[in-house]
Amino acid sequence: MNRPWHAFYPESVSPHIQIPSLSIYNLLERSEHEYAASQAVIDGDKELTYYQLKNLADHFASALYERGFRKGDRIALMLPNCAEYIIAYFGVHRLGGVVVQVNPSYQHTELEYILIDSEAKWFVGHNKQKEKLEKTGLSSKLTAVFVHREPGHDDYDFYDLISSAGSELPPLEIQPEKDLAVLQYTGGTTGRSKGVMLTHMNLISNVYQSFAFSAGIFKVPGEKMLSISPFFHVYGMTSALNIAIYAAAAIICVVRFQVEQTLHIIQKHKPTFFPGVPTMYIALLHHPDSEAAGLDSIKICNSGSAPMPVEVLREFERKAGARIIEGYGLSEASPVTHRNPAQGQRKVGSIGIPIPNTDAKIVDIATGTVELPPGEPGELLVKGPQVMRGYWKKPEETQLALRDGWLYTGDIATMDEDGYFYIVGRKKEMIIAGGYNIYPVEVEEVLYQHSAVEEACVFGIPDPYRGEAVKAIIVPKKSVRITEQEVMDWCRKRMAAYKVPRIIEFREGLPKTAVGKILRRKLVEEEIQRGK
Repeated sequence: MNRPWHAFYPESVSPHIQIPSLSIYNLLERSEHEYAASQAVIDGDKELTYYQLKNLADHFASALYERGFRKGDRIALMLPNCAEYIIAYFGVHRLGGVVVQVNPSYQHTELEYILIDSEAKWFVGHNKQKEKLEKTGLSSKLTAVFVHREPGHDDYDFYDLISSAGSELPPLEIQPEKDLAVLQYTGGTTGRSKGVMLTHMNLISNVYQSFAFSAGIFKVPGEKMLSISPFFHVYGMTSALNIAIYAAAAIICVVRFQVEQTLHIIQKHKPTFFPGVPTMYIALLHHPDSEAAGLDSIKICNSGSAPMPVEVLREFERKAGARIIEGYGLSEASPVTHRNPAQGQRKVGSIGIPIPNTDAKIVDIATGTVELPPGEPGELLVKGPQVMRGYWKKPEETQLALRDGWLYTGDIATMDEDGYFYIVGRKKEMIIAGGYNIYPVEVEEVLYQHSAVEEACVFGIPDPYRGEAVKAIIVPKKSVRITEQEVMDWCRKRMAAYKVPRIIEFREGLPKTAVGKILRRKLVEEEIQRGK
């Protein structure tokens, strides 16, 4: 089957690649076998080679196995980016266990929901998570392992557990196409968070697809991955961890994005790859020390999780010299489905083209069945080996999301004549004002072009006349003054009158997810509460 985007694949990349039947653990096993002495992890002052990493993961697996952990058991992993996360992640996969991803910033009610829903019997976290776990009332039903456990507790200490392990391990018997590797809980933008069931084959496929699409860019071994995007988030898990292990790269663990600390790490370790999100690039771009930090060591910056404002991309590339490759993905697809080619035609502002072994199309919103021609906005559908098996214990929602082999993403997009795709909004984020459809992203693009705007978020609020009105919340650059009237005048010159924000609010910051994505939903909820 030929699709228009195949003509824009780099010469060395095939639209259809062979993906071997492997487990996630096999990635570590192979890299250790071939590059045992290569640097695998940099976590502050702690450094591990591939030999040391695999050895620790195997011992962690052995310790779990000796205490009754078996294939298919769920284990909640509530850690930031650190060596212990990587050790536990691969140790669990050595046994065929299922990693349940938990954001360390979650409070006890959020943790309780995930523990109950996933039916996890094991828990791994930092000692500071102990109070949250106890508040759930589930601690007595779980076997808990803590990093830096305080003496005198009944739980296991992470490194004590590893050092106590024998050599007993079962055979590695994983069926990659059938066996779950990860329960990735979505952000819950449409209600309670859902556990996305990702098999070993889903995750392996996305590693091979993404790596193939970067043909000629990755050296194996020798690259350094700046791993700021959280491993507990599907984007960070694939782009900052799994691909790095596959390529025998050194993983530079960063607990959370703080611009000064990040610049220091870049200057010290000289990373070559940086999977980030737009808010990170915005912060780095506007920091006075960014050029002195030596951003030029970075060859490729991947951008995901949210649309990258075009003006930010161009300005960052001018300043840093690194090429930003925009892409698109979602938890339900492990996550990557689209990317601009690392070598070849990049269309700034687009999410690129479907990666190898991936198909995509735009369908009408009303029925979800009629394929639309280029230029017409509709719901984006994708198909490929990286698409989830379904939602954990939610067959009805699975049937809505997966139909006739296609994943209904819920995102509104267009495709141009060349097969490049553009996200214009979410089905539930679309603003309908006076009968006109307005996509927040297109308004934000115009706002970001203003030299005084650092961050912006646009959404609809109830309006008795229009149905909805466009509201923009703006974070101005430091030491810059801007007025509502200036913003409105700027917008009127650049977009149709019905798209111009009617209400403008200035703030010092915007709420964000752990991965750095602006929480439009939270701002909408605030507005609803304010209106009551």
